[in-house]
Amino acid sequence: QTQLVQSGGGLVQAGGSLTLSCAASGVGYGMPYMGWFRQAPGKEREGVATLYTLGGGGQHYADFVKGRFRVSWVKAQAKLYIEMNNLEPEDTATYFCAGSKNFLSPDTWFTTAPYDYWGKGTPVTVSS
Repeated sequence: QTQLVQSGGGLVQAGGSLTLSCAASGVGYGMPYMGWFRQAPGKEREGVATLYTLGGGGQHYADFVKGRFRVSWVKAQAKLYIEMNNLEPEDTATYFCAGSKNFLSPDTWFTTAPYDYWGKGTPVTVSS
């Protein structure tokens, strides 16, 4: 059974940094695409970053985090990371990692439907 177990998160001041991790187990043939999403109170879940995990995969970022966040996949650990720098109060949300069994087209990278597996979420609070 595939599981995504998240760790990290917490409270940080604006301008600070946090790193979240997501450990994948029971993956079987793997997840070609993995990503990070977030959901703020009262808002819909939105895509933050995605990554192609197979062989030198590219990373893709939502405009609102470009230049501040970095996503990575460490195959040996079967872990997905997101390094979040220069955090802003607007980044406050619960962050979820997700994995897809399928190859995704660019127009679906940041949509939730194509992702088959989800972590339980970890809260990130950025104080001003």
